[in-house]
Amino acid sequence: MRYLFDPHEVFAVPVEGETAAYPVRRIFCVGRNYAAHAAEMGGEVDREAPWYFTKSVAHAVLSGATLAYPAGTSNYHHEMELAFAIGAEVFETSEAEAAAAIFAYGCALDMTRRDRQQDGKDHRRPWSLGKDVEGSAVFAEMTRATEFGALADQAIALKVSGEVRQEGRLSEMVWSPTEIVMHLSRFYHLGPGDVVMTGTPSGVGPVVAGDSIHGTIDGLAPIELALMVTKS
Repeated sequence: MRYLFDPHEVFAVPVEGETAAYPVRRIFCVGRNYAAHAAEMGGEVDREAPWYFTKSVAHAVLSGATLAYPAGTSNYHHEMELAFAIGAEVFETSEAEAAAAIFAYGCALDMTRRDRQQDGKDHRRPWSLGKDVEGSAVFAEMTRATEFGALADQAIALKVSGEVRQEGRLSEMVWSPTEIVMHLSRFYHLGPGDVVMTGTPSGVGPVVAGDSIHGTIDGLAPIELALMVTKS
């Protein structure tokens, strides 16, 4: 088939020890998956079921990127997260199948135009202008789940220009990756190429032009993002 213009390149995330990268087709994000973060945002965790929003793959970048401070905001926030990648087709899946479908884990950043997100909340409108921002889904190299091992009490943390902003434990997540796959697969046919960002611990806050972001999770490759000194 001929196209009117060249299609965009496939976005793919490196995998530790692999010569081939993981191509991403969809990005799902879990909202309020840490109780302390929900509280700092003035909300509560919905313990009946997880809930989601999405980010466009076109807005994803790899760790190490240097980006302009985004347009349309004066309150751009960092959110440090654990991401996982699906490696098998699953739909309305069982617990065992859900766990087996998790291919790899990695550090991720959910960058957010907080003022635009608040506009959505205030007017009961979608969060797209706040969450689905160019360059706002940042992914570090992933590690196969078999190599990473079981999720337990691993530390998750983030620094902005050397200052500690976020500190937590993966054990603080309300919904585990396996539970998320089980629930999300009731609504979508999940499969290879689907990535899930699992929410952020407390301590989110603003970044400014010139800041550098460094995030870590025990046992995974760290994540880096720099914001240009000049705004876009």
